[in-house]
Amino acid sequence: MNLLVTGGAGFIGSGFVRAVLADALPGLEGARVTVLDKLTYAGNFANLGPVAESKRLDFVPGDVCDAALIESVLRKHDHVVHFAAESHVDRSILAATEFATTNVVGTQILLDAALRHGIERFVHVSTDEVYGSIPSGSWTETSPLSPNSPYAATKAGGDLLALAFHRTHGLPVTVTRSANTYGPYQHPEKLIPRFVTNLLEGRKVPLYGDGSQVRDWIHVDDHCRATALVLTRGRPGEVYHVGGTEELTNKDLTGLLLRECGTGADRVEHVEDRKCHDHRYALDDSRIRDELGYRPQVDFRTGLAETVRWYRDHQDWWRPLVID
Repeated sequence: MNLLVTGGAGFIGSGFVRAVLADALPGLEGARVTVLDKLTYAGNFANLGPVAESKRLDFVPGDVCDAALIESVLRKHDHVVHFAAESHVDRSILAATEFATTNVVGTQILLDAALRHGIERFVHVSTDEVYGSIPSGSWTETSPLSPNSPYAATKAGGDLLALAFHRTHGLPVTVTRSANTYGPYQHPEKLIPRFVTNLLEGRKVPLYGDGSQVRDWIHVDDHCRATALVLTRGRPGEVYHVGGTEELTNKDLTGLLLRECGTGADRVEHVEDRKCHDHRYALDDSRIRDELGYRPQVDFRTGLAETVRWYRDHQDWWRPLVID
């Protein structure tokens, strides 16, 4: 198998690449991997450090919006996993153009090339945020999309394009929508690594509003296992939810992080809430469990403790990336 992974130097993408090259994902043993990554602030070649010398890895610096580059790279591959995206909600609220360009136009360029080259499998990796907020219960894969942030809207646009290419052209596309993912190598703009790195530096953590927003959390290793199952066994044209293992308010999560870092509630600073902040996300993931036999393997409390330990032990990785 010759596998193209876009955004493969980012958080989840690099986790997937490391797992593939470690032969840790059933069905992908021995696969050759090409990583295409623009290396924006969120893409970091150091994320591939553990596998950088692998003879099965090729790295191509570049943008999914570069049609000529995509054309030249894709012809050598038979499978695609599309992680590349602008992904930070706060940044999308401030300036949405790059989000629309990468998440919609970039996806369309990749789909066009995949169709021309007869790609055997194409996984488009998305998010639970495309559904908007849900007060109770869980979204199913057939729930209507109702995104609230520019980030979520552009991801929804990419999802719809991917599924349209299956319906119109028969391109074997599957879409995954995941709960909030956490783990090592996540950029410190995101909640868990930002709070951990702030606490390790003796700084306060900025908690939006009253902290009552609810999120479901999944470890990056489980997310990657689910992606591999969808790539190798998912039904083309379908959406698969990758649900989390623990649902928490941001306030409760903050409390867990304070304890893991050995600090107290005086380190919490309540800040003005994000515009149109979705209150709760929740996914029904019975499809991927029933059809593909997926089960998460990382207990949240264990995974969170290991993640905090990783940031404590890898300050040389995150200190150059820390934001104010």
